[in-house]
Amino acid sequence: MDEMEVERRVLTPEEHFGVSAGEVYWDLNEEEPRSVTQIIRGTKLKRDVVIGALGWLAREGKIVITDEKPMKFKRL
Repeated sequence: MDEMEVERRVLTPEEHFGVSAGEVYWDLNEEEPRSVTQIIRGTKLKRDVVIGALGWLAREGKIVITDEKPMKFKRL
């Protein structure tokens, strides 16, 4: 392998959603809730990845989900 070649490996689902959850977490803030659309725009991630990342963060107790329509999220 020469110096310019980069070895690529496939991420496990846990690694994939863990990294994505980190991106979503840092896109959120503690004061202003954000919609899924706003999170997608802020992170440039695909919708299904954002939804998975939000599920990951909710399971870890790192976000709050509002009662608003559309549903919004903010970081704890």
